[in-house]
Amino acid sequence: MTPYEEIARPSDLKADCEAVSRRLELAAVKATRPAPSIHYADQPRETGKREIQISEAAQRLANALHLHLD
Repeated sequence: MTPYEEIARPSDLKADCEAVSRRLELAAVKATRPAPSIHYADQPRETGKREIQISEAAQRLANALHLHLD
């Protein structure tokens, strides 16, 4: 292994820079948005609970560990 093997190709470096640029632009847009309201009247009154899905693989694993998920 030569000392220069870990250096990426210029096209890879350019793609990385472009990806970082896109993420920075998105971060700048999000950073300039107004903060959410902390007033009680502006908060939703009722929020539903999310459903939890237990896959067959998770259930088999839980049963193998004797964690009965029913």
